[in-house]
Amino acid sequence: MPQRHSKNNNDLAFFTYDERKKLGYGTQRERLGKDSIKPFNSCCICLQPVIDPLSCSKGHLFCKECIFECLLAQKKNIKRNLASFTNQEKSDKEEELEKLTAEKQQELDAFDRQNNSAVPHQQVTGHPDDRHIFHGANSVRVTSYEEEALRTMKAFWLPSATPEAVERVQAPSFDTCCPEGNEKLKLKDLFQVVFIDLPLREKQELDSDGNKFMCPSCSVTLTNTLTLAAISTCGHVFCKKCADQFIATGKECLACNKPCKAKNLITLEKGGTGFSGHDDNLEATSFKHVGSGTGMGLARPTTKL
Repeated sequence: MPQRHSKNNNDLAFFTYDERKKLGYGTQRERLGKDSIKPFNSCCICLQPVIDPLSCSKGHLFCKECIFECLLAQKKNIKRNLASFTNQEKSDKEEELEKLTAEKQQELDAFDRQNNSAVPHQQVTGHPDDRHIFHGANSVRVTSYEEEALRTMKAFWLPSATPEAVERVQAPSFDTCCPEGNEKLKLKDLFQVVFIDLPLREKQELDSDGNKFMCPSCSVTLTNTLTLAAISTCGHVFCKKCADQFIATGKECLACNKPCKAKNLITLEKGGTGFSGHDDNLEATSFKHVGSGTGMGLARPTTKL
């Protein structure tokens, strides 16, 4: 008689090791391939080889056209948000003025009724000791803490929290930001980057995916394994070793002989190599619950290399 284990293999009261692995429990490890790593000479926006490369003070490379379009779009967005915020403040002032006018009109009407009617008008709400008096279901008093909670709480049954409610616009920032590092960035902070090409004979020996730039000092082919530094005054790119040994001490560019200082050396962003020991910050600090049944139940995100 054949065994029925293959049909009843999921009737246990606990998960087996294989079932837990399929559901995604435990630490997820993945080795990044070459296609998952950005080369050192790629734009941070379009992820293509840079054309007319520009760099910020943090060493992020951009195509000239890409970063100009990005900063222009940010400026348009700031202008649009500023107009919305100005209209919101104007409408708030108008509503406050209408509210004050309505309150003043109510006071005048109450004064007129009190002086022109036979029965004197009793202002029950103005007495400080009548907080426990019931004034109807729609006029129950609330404390200042409850009022603040009603304004800030997120509840679908409140008119201010419904999808149709008007969303409040926050005061916009007037600074454009770097799309990669999120620090403040202006056009004057960008400087041109110049890569030195390899000789034609060495270029022909490389394949189509090979890097075709070299360090002007030691003539080493630039790859993702090297830490690169660019001079913000002239833009020439050197390996970090040559930049620290010769340029920082000699205070002169080895390619164009222009004077420079140690503060003009900008370390370019590294693309990564895919090896586990490439950088020091390889430990994941957070994890995201994707959901059972997807194969990534408790998947921890792969750290950037």
